[in-house]
Amino acid sequence: MPAAIRPKLSVRNATKVYGTRSGDLLAIDRCSLDIMANEIVSIVGPSGCGKTTLLWSMSGLHRLTSGEVLLDGSVISGPSPEIGMVFQDANLLPWRNLDANIGFPFEIKGTKPDRVFIDELLNRVGLEGFGGRFPRELSGGMQQRAALVRALSFKPSVLLMDEPFGALDAFTREEMNRLVEEIWLDRPTTIVLITHSIEEAIFLSDRIVVMSPRPGRVANIHEVSFPRPRSPAIMATKEVFDLTNIIKAEIVGEQQSRYAKMPTAVQNQPAQ
Repeated sequence: MPAAIRPKLSVRNATKVYGTRSGDLLAIDRCSLDIMANEIVSIVGPSGCGKTTLLWSMSGLHRLTSGEVLLDGSVISGPSPEIGMVFQDANLLPWRNLDANIGFPFEIKGTKPDRVFIDELLNRVGLEGFGGRFPRELSGGMQQRAALVRALSFKPSVLLMDEPFGALDAFTREEMNRLVEEIWLDRPTTIVLITHSIEEAIFLSDRIVVMSPRPGRVANIHEVSFPRPRSPAIMATKEVFDLTNIIKAEIVGEQQSRYAKMPTAVQNQPAQ
């Protein structure tokens, strides 16, 4: 495939089996997905469907049981400097101030950070002047902004985001969504976002991948064609309302379909 149209990330028949005390657990099963350069793709689906497993396999942090993930045509076999990641928690070291937390990955790699670029990012996310503050002195939203700066500080070509704003209040989450889009518009990067919020996925994404219940498979993919930059006002439109309901119905339908296939004895067991 010519480099000009080759996917930035390509997931091919990704399957992951976890060994547990009660037996093997098939988390994702033969997932295939192509993500183009500078595209924002969100992955949604029911809890436990393998979204995070799939994302971590893209990062090189989880080895697949079978299948492969390629970055620019090369198989990902471990963590790559081309891939940044933002986790559900900010994961800031409490004994380091903000500047030291952002600089920590560079210390590990033995490289020198681009302070001019980092200062520009801190200014963009509203954290200028907070470099000497410790995590306990920062709000949850500020900590997630710091985590975003840390992930972007070494200029990755791919940014993976694992439900990064789920613990934030609705107002701060909306603010972070706008911030991510603003940064992406200034410096396009391939972004893959795991989220439980369909509205968040619609606001940020070029495409939304819907996964089936475990074992996770790609059930459907929706194009999101709203022009950018996107105003929060679009979230009140009929188009967003309709797309939200379609995706919700797909997720609920997948769950009900799985439930219907269970043996009656299993269906009647009390929830644990």
